[in-house]
Amino acid sequence: MQIQLWQIIVLGLLGGIAQWDETNMKLGFRNPAITGLIVGLVMGDVKTGLLVGGTLQLMTLGIGSYGGATIPDYATATIIAGALAISTGQGIDFAIGIGVPAALLLVQLDVVARMSNVFFQHKAEKYADERKYEKVELMNVLGLSTWMISRFVPIFICLFFGESLVQRLLEVSPDWLMGGLRVAGGVLPALGVALLLKYLPVKAYAPYLIVGFVLVAYLQMPMLGVALLGFAAALYNFKKAQSQDAAPAAAAGATYMGGADEDE
Repeated sequence: MQIQLWQIIVLGLLGGIAQWDETNMKLGFRNPAITGLIVGLVMGDVKTGLLVGGTLQLMTLGIGSYGGATIPDYATATIIAGALAISTGQGIDFAIGIGVPAALLLVQLDVVARMSNVFFQHKAEKYADERKYEKVELMNVLGLSTWMISRFVPIFICLFFGESLVQRLLEVSPDWLMGGLRVAGGVLPALGVALLLKYLPVKAYAPYLIVGFVLVAYLQMPMLGVALLGFAAALYNFKKAQSQDAAPAAAAGATYMGGADEDE
């Protein structure tokens, strides 16, 4: 399947909009699962797009861009890997093999975008001192544009030139290399879950973890069903904790009212 020019442009714009959304509206376009869905719609294979996005979403668990830290860009990697996987027909394992290195390489472009943004912010400070507020707004928009361009350009280049290159690499790649990519595609999502579990109170909620594992591993329950059961258990515990907190408060209120009556 040949990637059309309009698809490349749309996906490049998606990468830029996702970066804009991260610093503004927070609608969720930077989540690989969301970008994977959109990639699937644009490329005509929603299932593969969701599989790629959902798998790379697992790798984002347990990490965050705190204090301006630069982290692997799995959202942009989802766009590149998902589109190439669909166009070449290689599937999820091939996509993960491309997506992880792409996410790590995009870290460097994110650093460049942040550095270039400093120029515009210094200009904005200068115009603010001069009370030229329209130019302050313009500098902020231009500063954000560098981040958007830092995503659009690599997506466009990878999809415009990458498909033929990928096809050629597939023809000459040995079986052991492709096998290694498949193994990596299976291990890395588990690593993302492991990072998340490290920061969660697993010991306190071990019974729920075991129940979820049994439902998936032995009863073959779909992930949506497990998630709904987990939500129900969380809601039950939340309501129970609320009632326990409300009981001492109600007792204290009754004691206070009783003391007031005796004073009267």
